[in-house]
Amino acid sequence: MPITADYESKIAGANGLFHYTVSETAVWRDLFDQQMANLRTHACAAYLDGQAALGMIGDTVPQVVDINARLNAINGSGVKAVDALIPQDEFSTLLSERRFPVATFIRRREHFDYIEEPDIFHECFGHCPMLTNEAFCQFMERFGRLALDLGNDYSERLFRLFWFTVEFGLIRENGARKAFGAGIISSPEELAYAMTYAPKVVPFNLMTVLRTPYRIDILQPVYFEIDSFEQLANSLECDMQAMLDEAARLGDLPSLFDDAA
Repeated sequence: MPITADYESKIAGANGLFHYTVSETAVWRDLFDQQMANLRTHACAAYLDGQAALGMIGDTVPQVVDINARLNAINGSGVKAVDALIPQDEFSTLLSERRFPVATFIRRREHFDYIEEPDIFHECFGHCPMLTNEAFCQFMERFGRLALDLGNDYSERLFRLFWFTVEFGLIRENGARKAFGAGIISSPEELAYAMTYAPKVVPFNLMTVLRTPYRIDILQPVYFEIDSFEQLANSLECDMQAMLDEAARLGDLPSLFDDAA
């Protein structure tokens, strides 16, 4: 992802903790309060259960070391503080170890509604509660191993699966559309759009996902909806290299956005 807002990762103190200013904590608080008010209706049960298990609050930006300890106690997953962007192999290795990379800076207020690059609100608030779900963790772990095994030649197309699930996935729950993707969960603008105005929501299909292009700098014009997190984990129990080769042979589906960035 391109960095467009001139953010820098924070440096931990000797105690492993990161310092957040009063204004940065206020951004976290306002995002937390606004999103939780809407997510109680629009987030899936696994996300809400994860939030409760991790004990996040609006008054304090969570510390990576604390979130890591709580996740490890729940199911052996965890997080690691990293720079905003890390090499693909490092990212995939962390996933394969059931660990998620966490950028430590927080967005400025002018980027309150949406930010292209991942900040700690996106990482901790958006991603971490889902790591308490075992089937979701299995998907993440398998995805990381596959990415390492297949290598860079397949990474761009394979990452579409990550984008349309971990980042922007929806789930059908008790007959209702619910959000679990961190890009939806952590963005006030994307959440409102996905749950109210989404122009296209389609059932999850692996081949369709692999053939669907996307852009990172717009509200998503299409979302994929899974039936369960077990379905998501099981989607990787296939010959993924053959699926990716077939997706490349068939070519991309027509994009639903202006190709100009």
